[in-house]
Amino acid sequence: MKKRVYIYSLIGLLLDILSKMFMVSKLSLGQSKIIIDGFFKFTLVHNTGGAFGLFHNNTLLLGIIGVIFTGVFIYFIERNNLNRIEEFSYGMILSGIIGNIIDRLFRGYVIDFFDFNIFGYDYPVFNVADIFIVVGIILVILISIKESIWKKD
Repeated sequence: MKKRVYIYSLIGLLLDILSKMFMVSKLSLGQSKIIIDGFFKFTLVHNTGGAFGLFHNNTLLLGIIGVIFTGVFIYFIERNNLNRIEEFSYGMILSGIIGNIIDRLFRGYVIDFFDFNIFGYDYPVFNVADIFIVVGIILVILISIKESIWKKD
């Protein structure tokens, strides 16, 4: 049932929007709140680029690409039979894409705030939408691997 994909997507989108609203209400631009010293902090940034800051200051282009990709992705969802894990995975991906598109098109930037320093590497700041996209893609990859292994037997 495709309806579940959109329900998962709506829930993810609401979580993304609420988390961004909360961080904007608690931090000013560039301000950090240390949670685990030397490892994790919340830092409010405005990202005008894509993943890892790629295509910096190309917000409109990224927004247009995101809208086109969303249309293609929804078409793919509608044309395929999905199991429950795929529905959840695609719902997560869709919510993340839409959450970042909303920021790009209405704010001109994406609100990011999770800031990790792992083994001396200052990881790019990201948000809930980014988490949903990455986790959704990982689940899709794992499903594909599982299906390819089962088909070989």
